[in-house]
Amino acid sequence: MTSAIDSRALPAVPRLIATDLDGTLLRDDKSVSERTIAALAAAEEAGIEVFFVTGRPARWMDVVSDHVHGHGLAICANGAAVVDLHAGGKVLEVRALERDTALEVVRALRDAAPGTSFAVELTTGIHYEPDYPPFHRDPVATIATAEKLLHTEHPDADAPVIKLLAHHPELTPDGFLTLARTVAGELASFTRSSPTALLEVSGPGVSKASTLALCCAERGISSDEVVAFGDMPNDVEMLTWAGTSYAMGNAHPDVIAAASGRTVANNEDGVAIVIEQILARRAEADGSTKRWSGGTELGNGGTRLQDGSAGL
Repeated sequence: MTSAIDSRALPAVPRLIATDLDGTLLRDDKSVSERTIAALAAAEEAGIEVFFVTGRPARWMDVVSDHVHGHGLAICANGAAVVDLHAGGKVLEVRALERDTALEVVRALRDAAPGTSFAVELTTGIHYEPDYPPFHRDPVATIATAEKLLHTEHPDADAPVIKLLAHHPELTPDGFLTLARTVAGELASFTRSSPTALLEVSGPGVSKASTLALCCAERGISSDEVVAFGDMPNDVEMLTWAGTSYAMGNAHPDVIAAASGRTVANNEDGVAIVIEQILARRAEADGSTKRWSGGTELGNGGTRLQDGSAGL
């Protein structure tokens, strides 16, 4: 069996596992392997809460909802929404990006990076500019300029903005992120999770880490009791905040630098391998004769998730 790198980083008794989805928990074909399914269920059975913490919106969480036990909660849109997966992805809490602020960001990026196109993710769905890359277009989406999409006369004007997406056809992904933070970093939180120059913009201070910290505080869980997994820049704050964190074998260099440990790639079930080691170590600490031997199903198991734009 392939083992995780630097297992010495494992805490003795973690209380919560926080994992990103795409490029982390999910394989590249967007499936959840049988080994991973088994490891998640075993963690919950052992009393360790599992939180999915993702850039995905609630509407793209239907398949993994079967693998959240107990609380049924997930953190979506890079921390902008807490959703109940047991209730079909119902949004329970929102940390919105104010529309006036979003418009300021649009103006700043249009000036600094001509050719930028935008999409607006609301609690009710996503809307696009005409030049925004197709990805998975929503058939009921409004196609208009960002200024019109964010206008108070838009049909969904009462719906909170959970994320602004900005795409540039020529800039490098990291270069675009650095530029955006330079020209508008005081207005909003900027990150990325796509291999293209596609930025995800949230309200000031909103991130996977800050919302996860709030959820943990409600449960009396400290950062030292959290094990986190991620692969892209939108995971960096969460991996830094968690007491123990793992960069995937396929992770971005900034993620590797932020994490306290490394595991193997998402296609090799890197999250499941660490969970198996956590459970084995817990069994040893408890003096139990029962030992967790890990999953044996190494195939693609599980069901396919749909592809999408950023944070997917």
